Amino acid sequence: MSGTDAVVRRQIVVDAPVERAFAVFTERFGDFKPKEHNLLGSPIVETVFEPKVGGHIYDRSEDGSECAWARILAFEPPDRVVFSWDISPAWQVEQDPDNASEVEVRFVAETPQRTRVELEHRNLDRHGPGWESVRDGVAHDQGWPLYLDRYADLFIDAR
Repeated sequence: MSGTDAVVRRQIVVDAPVERAFAVFTERFGDFKPKEHNLLGSPIVETVFEPKVGGHIYDRSEDGSECAWARILAFEPPDRVVFSWDISPAWQVEQDPDNASEVEVRFVAETPQRTRVELEHRNLDRHGPGWESVRDGVAHDQGWPLYLDRYADLFIDAR
């Protein structure tokens, strides 16, 4: 196993200044996170991204239950955000932070009105036995590519 096997990288370019690209990603995370990606027993009504180090990303369901599945590790507007991926290979919440991978999202201005959004999901092997299923899941078309496509669609709809 090489270290590169435990990393998934994706990127997308949006027609927006870097500040807006960052704000849409963090403030409207629940607008592009697929609601079908659900660890709760009831449908998701909202996904909350708490914009601060020590905050969480969590889902709230119709029945009021909540599932915190990520911790905000770095929050540096408008350049980057880093959060943990506290979801195990069994697609359950991982209780041990040492067994979590992390996602870094960088926002790079290509022009004053275009931003490249670079996502790196790394340290996937920290999930332990079966970690490859996490890698394969987030790399799949229904993983990060789906998130980024739906994120980019938010800019098209705003025109």
